[in-house]
Amino acid sequence: MSETRAAYRYALAFIGVADEFKQLDAVSKDIEQITNLLKGSKEFRLFIKSPVIRTEKKKSAVTEMFKGKISDATYHFISLLVAKNRESILPVILKQFNRLQDERLGIINANVRVAVPLAPEQERSMIAHIEAVTKKKVRLTTTIDPAVIGGLALRFDDTVWDGSIRHQLETLRHRFVKGIA
Repeated sequence: MSETRAAYRYALAFIGVADEFKQLDAVSKDIEQITNLLKGSKEFRLFIKSPVIRTEKKKSAVTEMFKGKISDATYHFISLLVAKNRESILPVILKQFNRLQDERLGIINANVRVAVPLAPEQERSMIAHIEAVTKKKVRLTTTIDPAVIGGLALRFDDTVWDGSIRHQLETLRHRFVKGIA
């Protein structure tokens, strides 16, 4: 079974259990905390992914790191992953969990690439437009990319709107090469 498929199944089961026991808010905070730990600690990432470290050592480390600091549901879930030797896919499980939760809450993640920062009113207008099109709440991430030159490139779900000067120049170049322009 592929890593992503297994991670999806674990995340789906975990979100279902957390929801059933009315602990989704606490578990979501735990997931955010663990995600930040994974992003911020190279040692923790290497520890989690290491096939050399024995399961017993990982179990005791997980207990020491998380017992009493996160909800019991999350602690038991991570302990289960370690017991099943699936802790190496924890980062993928966390991503899948967040994606599933956003899906349940009707939130989409959108990324806009621009050459210069957007003004707050431009950002609000863009969010409002995407929400009107998708009928979902939007979590917008802005990336400053000088290669865009001007305009913007917006990506959400499977949709890409590329109104960047760079894209227009590339399109024009292709047309010249083909002799269409």
